[in-house]
Amino acid sequence: MRLPFARFGVGLALAGARCFAVTVLTVLLFWEPVPLAHAHDGHDPELARGTSASAGLPRLVAGSEIYELVAILDGPRLTIYLDRFRDNAPVTDANITVMINEEAAVAAPTSDGTYVVVSSQFGGRGLIELVFDVKEPEADDLLIGKLFLGNVPPANGANSSTPWYAQTASYLRHGTEDHLMLLSLTLLMGLALGIALRRSRAHALPILVVAASVLAIMPLARAHEGHSPEDNPRRFVLSGDTAQRLPDGKVFVPKPTQRILDVRTAVTKSETLPKSVTLIGRVITNPNRSGVVQSINGGRVIPPEHGLPRLGQAVAKGEVLASVEPPLPMADRTTISERVGELEQMIAVAEAKLKRLRPMAERQVVPQSLVIETEAELAGLYRRREVVRETRIAPEVLRAPTDGVVATARVVAGQVVQAQDVLFQIVDPDSLWIEAYDYGDDDPASLEAATAVVGGSSAMKLDFQGWSRALQQQATVLQFAIVDPPSMVRVGQPVTVSAQRGGTTTGIIVERGAVVRGTNGEAIVWRHVEPEYFEPRPVRTEPFDATHLLLTAGIADHERIVIHGAELINQIR
Repeated sequence: MRLPFARFGVGLALAGARCFAVTVLTVLLFWEPVPLAHAHDGHDPELARGTSASAGLPRLVAGSEIYELVAILDGPRLTIYLDRFRDNAPVTDANITVMINEEAAVAAPTSDGTYVVVSSQFGGRGLIELVFDVKEPEADDLLIGKLFLGNVPPANGANSSTPWYAQTASYLRHGTEDHLMLLSLTLLMGLALGIALRRSRAHALPILVVAASVLAIMPLARAHEGHSPEDNPRRFVLSGDTAQRLPDGKVFVPKPTQRILDVRTAVTKSETLPKSVTLIGRVITNPNRSGVVQSINGGRVIPPEHGLPRLGQAVAKGEVLASVEPPLPMADRTTISERVGELEQMIAVAEAKLKRLRPMAERQVVPQSLVIETEAELAGLYRRREVVRETRIAPEVLRAPTDGVVATARVVAGQVVQAQDVLFQIVDPDSLWIEAYDYGDDDPASLEAATAVVGGSSAMKLDFQGWSRALQQQATVLQFAIVDPPSMVRVGQPVTVSAQRGGTTTGIIVERGAVVRGTNGEAIVWRHVEPEYFEPRPVRTEPFDATHLLLTAGIADHERIVIHGAELINQIR
């Protein structure tokens, strides 16, 4: 009784294997796989990328040597972003006429720098060609692009209104060699599975797993002759119209996001320039146009009648800033009191003597010269008493040593200060210097065209003043005068000094903000490869001046790189 049941089981397994083979063949014939690495001859990868760059709204990309245009369709509303090719700056003063299926429509400018076209023809489906006639004061141009209507473009660029069987036939025509190979592989797998089931049912499951794995991998790894899977721009599916980083390292930044980030580019060009050196320094005062105010003896601060000077207040040379009442110890007070008492007694004796001598001199009893001597003696005693009194109560007057503004003020009324404390610092803001430190062995006198930058300010031109003949902490001290220093520069502020030194080098000059740090710490620039795509490029840099770097490797001529907004693009994940 076991034999009929065994034959029945084998027959059932063979029927299952045939059903599996027929099912796989049917799926392969009528299901078009996601073209992760599949490309057909005759298809434009750039068109596929431009029209299906995102799984969100349909978009169109067109460009020339003058302009770049990105159009995003949202229902019947087509929003046009027009930028200049060289610097990615928005063009807001152009007149754009759009030809839609031989129907002309004028694009209306908006307040955000875009242009809008509303047409009922955008409500259809399929592929349409648009012609943009751009007229602008700087240059006129004609841009042409194709737009897929509907949310998801067809995989092969076919009209989405085409019946499913026509699309299937088209797919079969383009992939005949693929389907023949898959059909042969499926038949062989089914035959092998049937043999295995007849001989041993234990071999059925491994062969089934191998067949399913091979059939699943085939659509992903198969590419037509002449195409590489790496060349297909649609192998990465983006989600929505948001900025994001792709698996190959590129960054997709939609035009609306570029406007928000204020992304600007520049076309690279190699130049031969002198070598530069970078020094670290700080802002100092001009010793001939600045000064400090200190107390010699110390004491209690007394404000003048107009009050203590405030920070940033302009003062003139000799102007009274404050007074300091010196302290008087008890022993000194006792000595002064005794001395004042003695002088008071001597004054009283001299006044009595003078009072007695004057009548006698009038009667010529005593000579007049004796009266004069007594008067002179009395005047001297008066002066000595005033000096002693002033010594006890006269404050020390603090005056401005030079013209300028108050940079530092460390006093309040009634404060007790010590001798040699810096109470005020007077600085001339129009005459500031920079002290830099050079740890090399080159001749400091050979420095030329020195510039410095403070924070995010523009470069400041420097005038070399001199350098120290003695090392200070193993560094040579260099001093530069700032030519026309900006108002935001402050004494003690750290600066970066760049100066040209002998020799030449060849490279591309870019702004310092164009070079950022990648995730691995290397210096990179962002190359603008397409209107909405940016590619990181590792570079080697050298200093040039306070606000520019020299790219010596990694970038060729006539490439567009981001010079403003690179740090923001670098943070997109």
